[in-house]
Amino acid sequence: MTQFEPNTPGSFRSQVRPLLLLTSIFFLNFASRIVLSPLMPTVEADLEISHSQAGSLFVFISAGYFLSLIAAGLISSRLMHYRTIILSALAVGIALLGISLSHGLWQMRLGLFILGLAAGLYLPSGIATLTSLVSAKDWGKGAAIHEIAPNMAFVAVPLISEALLPWVSWQHVLGLMGVVSLLVAATFALFGQGGRFPGQPPEWQSFQPLTTNPSFWIMALLFGLAIGSSMGVFSMLPLYLVAEHDIPRDWANTLISLSRISSVAIAFVAGWATDRLGPRRVLATVFLLTGILTILLGLAPEAWIIVIVFLQPLVAVCFFPAGFAALSSILPARARNVAVSLTIPLAYLLGGGAFPVGIGLFADAGMFAWGFAFFGALIMTGALFSLRLKLDNPSNQ
Repeated sequence: MTQFEPNTPGSFRSQVRPLLLLTSIFFLNFASRIVLSPLMPTVEADLEISHSQAGSLFVFISAGYFLSLIAAGLISSRLMHYRTIILSALAVGIALLGISLSHGLWQMRLGLFILGLAAGLYLPSGIATLTSLVSAKDWGKGAAIHEIAPNMAFVAVPLISEALLPWVSWQHVLGLMGVVSLLVAATFALFGQGGRFPGQPPEWQSFQPLTTNPSFWIMALLFGLAIGSSMGVFSMLPLYLVAEHDIPRDWANTLISLSRISSVAIAFVAGWATDRLGPRRVLATVFLLTGILTILLGLAPEAWIIVIVFLQPLVAVCFFPAGFAALSSILPARARNVAVSLTIPLAYLLGGGAFPVGIGLFADAGMFAWGFAFFGALIMTGALFSLRLKLDNPSNQ
């Protein structure tokens, strides 16, 4: 075995500790990209910026993340996955510390763009490292542990922010996260396992067949709408509840945090439904219901808003099991990793970037609620596009 080959995986139980260390890096990676959301009411007031300028901050994270995901294979092919993960965690920590020292809008935008670049390096190398740690028969269990990170981040980040804000400024919250990311990077450098092999550089000719497949472009759009319904709505929701419904910031963040807890379990239900009903039916249903609930975030009576805050993410998270199943069904096995590497950056740019700034533009025009209604209607169109998918496996229709 050469130094460039993956290690032979041990028993799953023996690899739980390395998996948890990898998951902790993923948690900080994801948390760093969403932490501005619960901090946004304070950031907006402190920097004296408009709602659309606040939403634009997420565009800069998304732009950096988009470019980095595209280039991640080239970097990991030179550094190996292990060093790429360390580089990502170190760079995320440094970027957060830099943002915590910024005092102007453009300084912050530059820092957030660098943060996106740093964060985007992780995911391809993280997944490759995960699959080198455990046997193929245990990949599902390993992925389940790894996927705890983003789900827990949605729950924990608002609560952590509110626990710290009474004592420190929002800049200090970012700085503390940066320090923790540096410490975790050092821990992984010393004790991390797996990933001692190079990544695969992108082969641009392999993207060409995707561009002629209409179902691929439909899936790219659907992933964008799904990320918008989840992360895009999450990004602007605390600011909306504070500015439009006069809900205190700490209570708004607590509500949003609690609303995400049940999403972890409901994703397993969505996976079961996908196996029973097929991804196309599940996707159409999810987009229809998520779109309606997102519209109601803006237009529902005041008495219903808390109920809608809980229901909307519960349905939105159901997209992903069916979405990945559908993406796998429209392409041959050899093209699936290429499809994912192109779909996720495009989708994140739309859902994680365009959605927040679009809602912010509506807010600046005095129509914050209508911003959610407009994008809810846009999400509903995903039901129509889902029905146009042509899946290779008839049982997946």
